[in-house]
Order: sequence, then C-alpha cells, then structure tokens
Amino acid sequence: MLEKLNLFLQRYIAILTPLSLIIGVLFENILHHLLFLVVWLFAFMTFAGSLRMTFKDFAIFVKHPVIILTSIAFLHIVMPLWAYFLSSIIFDDYLLTIGFVLSVAVPTGVTSMIWITICKGNVPLGLSIVLIDTLLAPFIMPLLLFIVSGEKVELQLPSLMTSLTFMIVLPTLIGIAVNELSKGQIPQKISGILAPFSKLALFAVIMINSSAIAPYLKNVDIELAFVIGLVLVIAICGYVFTLLIGRYFLHDSSHITTFVFTGGMRNIALGVVIASTYFPAKVAMPVVFGMLFQQVLASIVSKFVGKPSE
Repeated sequence: MLEKLNLFLQRYIAILTPLSLIIGVLFENILHHLLFLVVWLFAFMTFAGSLRMTFKDFAIFVKHPVIILTSIAFLHIVMPLWAYFLSSIIFDDYLLTIGFVLSVAVPTGVTSMIWITICKGNVPLGLSIVLIDTLLAPFIMPLLLFIVSGEKVELQLPSLMTSLTFMIVLPTLIGIAVNELSKGQIPQKISGILAPFSKLALFAVIMINSSAIAPYLKNVDIELAFVIGLVLVIAICGYVFTLLIGRYFLHDSSHITTFVFTGGMRNIALGVVIASTYFPAKVAMPVVFGMLFQQVLASIVSKFVGKPSE
C-alpha cells in the first residue's frame, strides 16, 4: 500500500504541489498555527533523503573537482546575481528582490537525483554535489542573504545558521551514519516506508507556509502576475544556462545531465521555511511559486538531456 501511495504521489507531484498551496491559502486560519511543525517536518525530509548517501560520496570530489566547484559556483553565485539583476529591474521592492535571490540561493534539490537516474546521469557525481552543497548551506546562504538584505532587514545570522544546521546538516549526517553503520541494511528496509511520508511532509510544509503568505495571494493583481512570471523565467534560465555551459565545456553526456539537474533544481522547501521564519511574509512569495514549476520543467528538460531509460 505504501509503495502504491508513493508512486501516486510521485506521479502527480506537479498537480499536488499547487493544490497544497491553494489548500494552505484557503485554510490559513488553521494552518498558520502549525508553523512550529515545519522545522521538524523538514528535518525528517532531509533525513529520509540522505539515507542512501555515504561518506564515500565526498571522495568523488577528487575525481571531478572542477564540475563540483562549477556546480556550486553556478548555484550560489551565477543564479543569485541573475535573480538579483532581473528582480531589481522589474520590481521596486527590496522584499521581493530578497525573495528571488533566496529562491535560487538554496542548495540543490535532493529530488534532482530522481531525474539524474531517469536520464542516466552520473549518480555518484550527483550525490556528491548534493551532499557537499547541502553541508555548505549554513555558511553560504546566510552570507548571501546578509549581502542582499543589508541594513534593510535585520537578519539574525546565528539563529539562521543554527536552523540550517538542524534542518539539513544534522539530519544528513545522521542519515549517512545510519547507512554506514548498518552497511546499507536499514535504508534498504525503511527507505520504501519513509518515501511516501517524506512526500506528504513536503506537501504539509507547502500548505503550512503558504498559509503565512495567504494575504498576498488572495488579492490577484498585476504584481502577483509579474512575480509568478519572473519565477518561471528564472527557473527556465537555470536549465538553459546549465545546458549551454554543460554542452560547451563538458563532453560526457552523463556529466552534462548531472550538471543540468543539480543546477536547475532547488531545495525550495528549505527556502520557504527560511523566508517564512526570518523575513517578512512577502519575501516568501517568489520562493513558494518556485515549487509550481520545478517538477514540470524537469520533466520537459529530461527530453533534451541524457538518454532516458526505458
């Protein structure tokens, strides 16, 4: 039953994601009181997603340091600068600018591994990028957000770094330790059980956090339309840029595939948590809408990269 549920959630994730957002807006008065659960839900998601990782994934860095460093530079320098440039031109609102930068400054998404596997990318390389980028997040994200927000928003850096450590670093290390100490036996037994609950936790995070920004979503106006439009443009740019860079500088199709999906996908749920916790609600708008397009775009891009499996 759990396997069927997991397949259902995975198949319809592109529909269930916006549905979760709508539910969160409609039931804001109830779900807003559950914000305290978000950090725990996210920590659980991170733990479940890291159970297949090992400390050997760090060793891949020695074989492919250029690709890994380029991926991290693209994620945390190129795309944040591009998002800052576009949002500053289109919106005269520093809160939205912070939101757009935050939406692309978060670590690469663990779900990128699904598409890397489907399109026959380099799975060990992908795991290495995800792992290293995740563990660097408590240092890179606060720095980027501090630079962007400046004196306009008082950012509690120590608290932010602590939250990031609790939500992604500790669960990741615990997941790896469980995998290593059990020699893969525990993940083999419980990964299938945790998978559907991890996806349900993701939808719960979206619902709860979207309740916090409900006032901005209930009034549909031209600004909201432009926010959604720019979110889509930036998401498309992420894939286009990585595809162009990959095809120009990389020769191995599996490396290109890995670079494209790790560079194009984001751990957006983390961005929503950070935006809702440490910034005014409006900052979360661009981040939340990023969830609407991520899986759909990944599906489209999969037709152009790698060699899809049968």
